[in-house]
Amino acid sequence: MQKNRLGSSDLLISPIGLGTWAIAGTGWEYSWGAQDDKDSLGALEYAVERGVNWIDTAAVYGLGHAEHLVGQLLRRVPASRRPLVFTKGSLVWDPVTKAISHSLAPQSLLAEIDASLRRLQVETIDLYQIHWPAFPAGASSEGIEMALSALAAARDQGKIRAIGVSNFDVAQLKRAQVVTEIVSLQPPYSALMRDIEKDVLPFCEQAGMGVLAYSTLQSGLLSGSMTRERISQLPEDDWRKARSADFQEPRLSANLALVDVMARIGERHGVGAAAVAIAWVLRKPVVTGAIVGARRPAQVDGLIAASELRLSSAEIDEIRPFLPSGMGTNVPGVA
Repeated sequence: MQKNRLGSSDLLISPIGLGTWAIAGTGWEYSWGAQDDKDSLGALEYAVERGVNWIDTAAVYGLGHAEHLVGQLLRRVPASRRPLVFTKGSLVWDPVTKAISHSLAPQSLLAEIDASLRRLQVETIDLYQIHWPAFPAGASSEGIEMALSALAAARDQGKIRAIGVSNFDVAQLKRAQVVTEIVSLQPPYSALMRDIEKDVLPFCEQAGMGVLAYSTLQSGLLSGSMTRERISQLPEDDWRKARSADFQEPRLSANLALVDVMARIGERHGVGAAAVAIAWVLRKPVVTGAIVGARRPAQVDGLIAASELRLSSAEIDEIRPFLPSGMGTNVPGVA
């Protein structure tokens, strides 16, 4: 795959990166249901074989389990193919109740970095990101400056190579930039969530900041394999079933119509709807990379096909009438 430089860093990344929220397993608040670790590792390893050179994870995914899996992956692949590891902190959990809370306290973040290093079994994390400026969204974001100062100190100590943020708005990005170099933003972006096109993407472009888009398939809804029947059969501990408005009426019918259009376009190129949905996100030059999730090796090829798909202006126009009339500000789960 071609490589793109991530913002002002020296990190060169493939257009597609593999995310690990969906493979984090069960037993926590934002689970996608039961997951076989063998399948997870197989998907990660196969993606690396196909040219994906970065894995995005977070301490909170599976309450540490996703990072453990990434650590196992790093031991399985040859050093010459070792993927870059991007992880996130600020969401912490009670080890007894498993309740998730948010902290930007410097000592909390520094402890999170050390814990992530242990789980990943690495000496340096390639990109460390503040997961949320505030959680839940809309809460106070006081403490951003002190948090980023702590990350800058960790970078100076060699524990992390570069600093990024996730789910920040423009005002918060400006606050962050005053403290230290921010090489990337990780925002939600899909054909169903387009609000960052108004202010955030133009700001990142002007600032030379990399963009790592997440939820590009809207938690699987735009994958082409999500039917009404499958949604109705999602396990009760799958957060999407009860918490995501996009998986319920009145949005669901319109969303599935959009998937049908993407599937028809995909047929012309010999790819599925998922590749078209990801290519739609990557059509913006400011988007450095798109995060996708695969729970089994068989899903990987259909996702990374997007790295070579270029939608024509006519195809983008074909999709436009099926986009939601609003810009879609629904930020899902803990991504």
